[in-house]
Amino acid sequence: MKKMTKALTAGVLACAPFAVMAEDSSDPIVIPIHNWSSQIVMSNVVGQILEEQGHAVEYVTTDSQAVYESIRLGDVTFELEVWEGAFGASFRAAMEKGGIVDVRDHDAVTREDWWYPMWTKDACPGLPDWEALNDCAALFATAETGDMGRYLDGPVDWLKHGQERVESLGMDFVVVNAGSAAALWAEIGAAEAERRPVVVFNWTPNFAEAVWPGEFVEFPEWEDGCDTDPAVGPNPDALYDCGNPATGYLKIAAWEGMEAKWPSAYAVLEQINFTNPQIAEMAKLVDIDEMEPDEAAEVWLEANPDVWSSWVN
Repeated sequence: MKKMTKALTAGVLACAPFAVMAEDSSDPIVIPIHNWSSQIVMSNVVGQILEEQGHAVEYVTTDSQAVYESIRLGDVTFELEVWEGAFGASFRAAMEKGGIVDVRDHDAVTREDWWYPMWTKDACPGLPDWEALNDCAALFATAETGDMGRYLDGPVDWLKHGQERVESLGMDFVVVNAGSAAALWAEIGAAEAERRPVVVFNWTPNFAEAVWPGEFVEFPEWEDGCDTDPAVGPNPDALYDCGNPATGYLKIAAWEGMEAKWPSAYAVLEQINFTNPQIAEMAKLVDIDEMEPDEAAEVWLEANPDVWSSWVN
């Protein structure tokens, strides 16, 4: 880790009663790193706070679905970004087994779904309705997809079920998975240069909404059970025939043994809470300003002492 910012050092030292308690373990707190920028920067923000308090911290690259099983088993200590749309099913499965704690919800409200930049609507004015999108499928055709439209989904490990959505709703689209979040941004940027219609997986909060104004495609409204019960949704014979939750949660989850092993760190974790603009800013520092995640975390901490100081005080 780079040299801690003076603002962070001063803020943590000002909170002497919250220093590492004698009963806190000296074992490292294990923080998972995934493949999107806000999660990486957020993990570094919290990791730097905990390190300055005297905790040992270890970052591990972890699959964003399997991480909940790792937390449940105590191999990973906590997850700061549990997105309802992407990871709700894996999180719920781990909760049912036991060993994982639902620590709290962030103030941030999430949405993850098919998305297009506004110039796409000029070519397909019936948007954001999904049936209008399907009627315009030929606009999104490529050499790779033939007569079918191309939808660029998130990386495979995000499990966004784009293929199941296409099949359940009978859409004239071919689903192609991006290799990374950066590949999604590159696709939008290339389409912008040509004013070419494009539809990709996107989510909020992230920096993209400030760079490329756009809209989410409106599929049949999400209902609980759409991902588990074929009877839910317009197609009685298929799952995933509705959109993702339009006002999804963003949670913090932790190993149930964390509070006993690192009580002061767990007390901080219970206070951590990010908003949509704060998360978007963290992503921007990496995706637009091209900072390394640890540097972005330092910059964010120095710019936002009024936010994080209450977590450690």
